[in-house]
Amino acid sequence: MTGFGQTDYTSKRKQMVTTQLKARDIKDPATLYAMSNVRRHLFVPKNIQSQAYRDGPLPIGSGQTISQPYIVALMTQELQVKQTDRVLEIGTGSGYQAAVLAKIVDSVYTIEIVKNLALTAQDRLKKLGYTNVNVKWGDGYHGWPSKAPFDAIIVTAGADSIPQPLIDQLKKGGRMIIPVGPNNAVMQLVLVKKMEDKIITKNLIPVRFVPFTRED
Repeated sequence: MTGFGQTDYTSKRKQMVTTQLKARDIKDPATLYAMSNVRRHLFVPKNIQSQAYRDGPLPIGSGQTISQPYIVALMTQELQVKQTDRVLEIGTGSGYQAAVLAKIVDSVYTIEIVKNLALTAQDRLKKLGYTNVNVKWGDGYHGWPSKAPFDAIIVTAGADSIPQPLIDQLKKGGRMIIPVGPNNAVMQLVLVKKMEDKIITKNLIPVRFVPFTRED
């Protein structure tokens, strides 16, 4: 992996974990390990790599963003994933959230509707050695039926409601996290638990996300 990123951002990443994550409510050891070991600066455009570890989202092109480190960590922690889990992600973006999950779980299946982002993320993740991440270009609303069911599902774009196909593809006992609310407005980050005979939802915090994009 040498040569892919010339600058050493280790100290910035360590500071991010200490001041933005541990100082708030991120306590899960696996989440902290992943956030400490995924090189976030390699998932943003080169001209803004110096900003990669700041406390906020960043643009990655095509009108999309890489989420604030705290939000990535919070969503990861709330999923309560294990080493043996298979996770579905909707909204690959630059591939950062998938890389974080890939440090923890058995396999990640991630879908991106913007073709150039999907192809770039696929190439980036491959070059960085994330062999347990599978990237697909397509409409994430329908999930990935051929790879279902999933132990957990994470949606990194704001939806006006929770897509039924994603609920259907979640294992019983599984957890989903998704921002829900009107476009271009404050949304709620919603945790979904699929029980044996019912679906339980819980609002976590108010958030802002780019809209959930659908095929025309």
